[in-house]
Amino acid sequence: MAHRTDTDSQEWLLKRNCSLSPAHLALWFGCLAFLSLGISLVFAAIGAWMVVPFAIIEVTVLGVAFFVFGRHAADYERIVAGPGKILVETSLGARLDRVEQQAPWFRVEYSGKPRDLIQVVGPGQTLPVGRFVPSSIRSRLAMELRRAFAATAFTVV
Repeated sequence: MAHRTDTDSQEWLLKRNCSLSPAHLALWFGCLAFLSLGISLVFAAIGAWMVVPFAIIEVTVLGVAFFVFGRHAADYERIVAGPGKILVETSLGARLDRVEQQAPWFRVEYSGKPRDLIQVVGPGQTLPVGRFVPSSIRSRLAMELRRAFAATAFTVV
């Protein structure tokens, strides 16, 4: 699960499992909107003009849903355990949180319950991670993080 980087660091990049990127999602939305509005205009041309407002409502609601989905399609969590330091970066929507501290100040807590997230606990802060990892392998990730954090805690900088 972990990926080794240079200078003896370990990195975990946890992402959503999305089948469509935001660009592909926009392309599909454009195609669906064009098709729906095109069909409604054909019906309006033969006298059923009331189809057009419903098609506009449909496209608007679909656009809002696609926007909400697309906003979170690129969400990720990045954890780097480097020589003497720990970095936890979380991107959710337009918000990017980045915490970098000395390794000895962090520990990993995980209760093992399916709905609980892994907690990276530092001085005065608790960072939940693992939201994009299936609950069946969260305990394995917690073990890997504990091992990596312990190893970096004793590395002299």
